[in-house]
Amino acid sequence: MHTRRIIARLDIKGPNLVKGIHLEGLRVLGKPWDFARYYYENGTDELIFQDVVASLYGRNCLQEIISKTAREVFIPLTVGGGLRTIDDINKVLRSGADKVSLNTAAIKDEKFIKEASKIFGTSTIVIAIEAIKQSNGEYFAYTDNGREFTGVEVVGWAKKVEELGAGEIIITSVDQDGTGSGFDIELIKSVCDEVAIPVIAHGGASTPEHVLDAFKHGSADAVAVASIIHYGFIQDNAGINHFDFEDEGNIEFLKKAKRFKEFGIESIQSIKEYIRGRGINCRI
Repeated sequence: MHTRRIIARLDIKGPNLVKGIHLEGLRVLGKPWDFARYYYENGTDELIFQDVVASLYGRNCLQEIISKTAREVFIPLTVGGGLRTIDDINKVLRSGADKVSLNTAAIKDEKFIKEASKIFGTSTIVIAIEAIKQSNGEYFAYTDNGREFTGVEVVGWAKKVEELGAGEIIITSVDQDGTGSGFDIELIKSVCDEVAIPVIAHGGASTPEHVLDAFKHGSADAVAVASIIHYGFIQDNAGINHFDFEDEGNIEFLKKAKRFKEFGIESIQSIKEYIRGRGINCRI
């Protein structure tokens, strides 16, 4: 039976873990290595670290976070954001990452995918697709954390990146991201039906039922979750965050001890137990 993966996704801005809605309005939630270590101990199959402002500023600043996490966490680690050259990829891999996630640079230069997969291996190259549904029902890819329209149709792009040597695809619904209203199953299934490489669904989960839907009805190979587990971590680990400066970003969310009412208190383990109880095979 095919083993499905539950992956914890951590969006990073500067030194902090952040989360927004539709990839915007980022709130500071805490220090990424605290969350990463907790999710590892709780049974996440992999981690995704995404520098959400790297493409905007033309650099990736995750090396220190990657190195610290890799010393304590022994599961596959994917790193994305601002990776534009072979040297950029080499640096994050040497810091401890197992895979890299490419978006902006890949769309700007398709040959970059082919070159990177030849040098580092297909299994190392993951293509992130940030999709927004248009008024006519079509899905188009965006870059720069959902800011820039590319004119590239999503399913055609997914098929192309597979041909160029990508080993995996992360498909994010920008429309659903951070809303807690569930995955865009139509989007996920449209990609999964057309490619043979693994597809990771991301954006919208607030309940274990949403995760189950992505597997059963979207045919996803893996699901990347964020808000659904982040808010549970915050509640269960009150007081773990230590901010030394006033310029840490938008931490009002933490100061007021709020959370979105759309999200229950879930963990990697509780999600896995739920989907296993309904016929989906995953590692416990």
